[in-house]
Amino acid sequence: MRIATRIIRSTLTPVAAGEPIHHGPVFAAPFHTPGDPQEGAYTYARSHNPTWTALEAALAQIESGQMESGEGYNAKALVYGSGLAAVAAVFGAVLKPGDVAVLPSDCYFGARSLMEQHFVPMGIEMRQAATAGDAQAAALDGAKLLWLESPSNPRLDVCDIARLSKLAHEAGALVAVDNTTATPLGQSPLALGADFSMSSDTKMISGHGDLLAGHVAVREGATDFSGANLYDKLLQGRTHAGAILGPMEAWLLLRSIATLPLRLERACSNALALAKFLTARFEVLQVMYPGLETDPNHALAARQMRCFGPVLSFVLKDKSAADRFLAKSELITDATSFGAVYTTAERRARWGHDDIPEGLVRLSAGCEAVEDLIDDIAQALEE
Repeated sequence: MRIATRIIRSTLTPVAAGEPIHHGPVFAAPFHTPGDPQEGAYTYARSHNPTWTALEAALAQIESGQMESGEGYNAKALVYGSGLAAVAAVFGAVLKPGDVAVLPSDCYFGARSLMEQHFVPMGIEMRQAATAGDAQAAALDGAKLLWLESPSNPRLDVCDIARLSKLAHEAGALVAVDNTTATPLGQSPLALGADFSMSSDTKMISGHGDLLAGHVAVREGATDFSGANLYDKLLQGRTHAGAILGPMEAWLLLRSIATLPLRLERACSNALALAKFLTARFEVLQVMYPGLETDPNHALAARQMRCFGPVLSFVLKDKSAADRFLAKSELITDATSFGAVYTTAERRARWGHDDIPEGLVRLSAGCEAVEDLIDDIAQALEE
């Protein structure tokens, strides 16, 4: 069965006469637990909720797949209250004082800040190297966790996940991939050898810019180097920390998953068309999108991704040019985040988090008619 079909069907309830076809949100803090609480499926909502169960099953369907060796695997997923909560869950499940974590120097700022401000003071050593050229490979000696982000945000650099996973495992490190930009439909980190596939579901998976959520997936039965089950460690950590997703948000996210194949296909098609258009404009100094055949990341991205994602970046001559472009545009919403059905963009350097040009614009293609987007971008670029 093809993955798009699996995704759509995974959001439906099992066939039972008279029962609704779709899951609904279950609002509860405690559940009825007479007798031995171990005999009930649900006891208290910090530990589990039926709406999570349905959502996690659907996410696990997307994350399941086949290793490069040809061996199939089933994934297990856990949902969290935000993407950053999912990042923290992986850090907490793997690292202890004295351990070394290797992060991309150009990954999502929230992940770097979380490590620097919360885990480093606990005794974790943080090493950083760029995504491009698999530079993190040189920092693996003695590491316990290799954190990857591919494509990176906002430069859209790509690393070889399979190669780096192999090198990390040989060095005794587990591998986690922030797969938010690609989505698990566009790229399967677990199939490429990673131990954790993490995503901010606030972005493309929910797709409407109206909720916060995240998830982490692992292969069923996967363990760390000591033999501890990775899923069990994540589950215990979530229950203890309480970094949970509300039932309404879980239901909205589950409801959105069924349209992910359609939304992602349209957004990726629009992103490629916009990237090609921008490449031909004299006002644009550089376009970064791995879907372009001229992009230095294209060959590797084409090998390990099913599609190239909705996000692209381009550089205008300076801050004023980027600000003017965003002000003149009528169809691009000036906002942070990405992955919605509507097109968004921002001058990314305004946050001061990344070593990028002042005129860099990160754009997330939505599902509008691409001809309208091109016309609007053309007029917004004119000086």
